[in-house]
Amino acid sequence: MNDKSNNFAMTVATLVLGTVVGCSSLLLSLLLDYTEEFFLDFKETNLVPVNVFVSGHHRLISVLIGGVIAAVIWYLLQRKYHPVSIGKAITGKTMPLGKTLIHVCTQIFFVGTGNSIGRELAPREAGAAIAQKWTRLANGRLRLSNDDQKLLIAAAAGAGFAGVYIAPLTGAVFCIELLYKKVNARVVAVSLTMSVIATLIGSIVKGYAPYYLVGSRNFGLGTVPLAVILGIVGGLLGTAFKQGVKLAKEKRATKKNILVQLPILSLITGSVASFYPQIMGNGRGLAQLAINTGTVNQRVLLLLLFGLLAKVAITIGTIKCGGYGGILTPSIAAGAVLGVFVSVGYMMVIPAVTLAQAAVLGAALFLAASQQAPLMAMFMLFEVCHLNYTALLPLAVGVAVSITISKLLQKAN
Repeated sequence: MNDKSNNFAMTVATLVLGTVVGCSSLLLSLLLDYTEEFFLDFKETNLVPVNVFVSGHHRLISVLIGGVIAAVIWYLLQRKYHPVSIGKAITGKTMPLGKTLIHVCTQIFFVGTGNSIGRELAPREAGAAIAQKWTRLANGRLRLSNDDQKLLIAAAAGAGFAGVYIAPLTGAVFCIELLYKKVNARVVAVSLTMSVIATLIGSIVKGYAPYYLVGSRNFGLGTVPLAVILGIVGGLLGTAFKQGVKLAKEKRATKKNILVQLPILSLITGSVASFYPQIMGNGRGLAQLAINTGTVNQRVLLLLLFGLLAKVAITIGTIKCGGYGGILTPSIAAGAVLGVFVSVGYMMVIPAVTLAQAAVLGAALFLAASQQAPLMAMFMLFEVCHLNYTALLPLAVGVAVSITISKLLQKAN
């Protein structure tokens, strides 16, 4: 009887939370759209991921104002509260729903004004906070076990991501691989169902268009050796990026120093964005720039190299100076640029490989190391780029190499 009751409780919770978290992701998507429209006068699409048409001064002012406002909100919020990570919420630490939602909305606003950080952390935190609140309110009647409560929080976090990026497989794998870290039929059913529901609701705003536009989706066998090479490069540099982010988090400004450091960092970001708009936001613009690269010459390579160095440095600097957000999409941007660089020499031997394919592979393999999540990285690029089955072989080979290199590197250190 207890098993039946628990299964009924999990079914109810999965359906309810999938719906509520899907609605929260939809609302966060709308908040991002309205922020970008108000501050940067454009609607983000895969064709126009950043506004390259407004003046440089416009971009600078938008980023600076966003940084100042976010700094004030985060300072006031953190006087008696420190943001609770999803991992800690799963182990039982309380994520205050009201304060967490303020924190989440500030992240979306911060990115929407053009500041350099990922926006995928916000919907995940919103999902986790909503699920934790639900489990505590409903537990008396629905009799959820501790493991079931942990699963619901992890699954809701994954569903929050799925509802924003329209990627149900990635949301489910994120729950299983990075958060809950257990897999069985029950875990798959709960996480995937919740992510699918959230995706269906989020698609009301986002639709089903690919997040990144990739011209050639047919990956031939010639991409497999390239995936091995990129796996080595992505494993090394993705791990280095991960370590940089870790150090930045340890030194993050959280008190009055955030009122000085974050606006200064936003001024730097805005200054770069005034002549290089692809640096703005979560990295979608830089990743798409790398994917769109048609011909390679010295000027193109220098532009991409500048974007890579600036994106990595400013993203880590944003975290150090008090900003909050994700690093999934900045990792994709960095990896996409690396993919183009590495493929230049490779294409002289095997010209059938395209720069767009190399960028996608580089993005996935850098992401696998920076997140320590090979399956999530593989499925994320597969879903958000709408690739076909031919991409699975090079992606699988590449993420295996990348995560192996990353683990060996971390073990050595």
